Amino acid sequence: MSKTVSYAQWSLEPYCIGLKLRSLRTGKRLTLSRLAVETGLSTALLSKLETDRMIPTLPTLATIARVYGVSMSYFFSEPARHTLSITRKAHLQGNGRGMDSMKVTPLNAEGKGFRLIAQVVEFPPGAASAAINAFQETGAVVYVLEGRLRLDAGGMHNVLETGDCACMESEMPMAWSAADKHRCCVLAVLPRGDVPAKASA
Repeated sequence: MSKTVSYAQWSLEPYCIGLKLRSLRTGKRLTLSRLAVETGLSTALLSKLETDRMIPTLPTLATIARVYGVSMSYFFSEPARHTLSITRKAHLQGNGRGMDSMKVTPLNAEGKGFRLIAQVVEFPPGAASAAINAFQETGAVVYVLEGRLRLDAGGMHNVLETGDCACMESEMPMAWSAADKHRCCVLAVLPRGDVPAKASA
């Protein structure tokens, strides 16, 4: 049975007051008991406020804000930027056409709001390498989910095993491919514009 949400709860939901209260407390390394002593409020009340089971009155919020050294605007400021993209497993579709093709599965929506591109890249054994930049400064985080990844940059050849992660910032062109006769699958987070392109083997 779903609980009824009041208009006040609905209108305050975007401000995430409970989450902000909890983040402030954990950031200050305070227990609920210690915060109760500092504010004169009960631990039960503070717990309900942090878990959004109760809406704080303005005097209560002002009391807590004084302890944390923040203004009331901290709780009610509008976010300047918030973009969220969720891709469900059932909707994932790659662009590979066969066993010899690199398959790229985007994990976030194609939109101007995203400065980063998250992808799962699958390299079949013996496939051509993929270049991820061409002499412009770039950065990337690559995590090997399965298999072994060969990473070539500036004349250096590195092999990443399953579970290895590479964080890169470079102006050198980089290429990557499966390191052996087995499929390789990686999670890659790249700046928009540095999407992998198939290169010659």
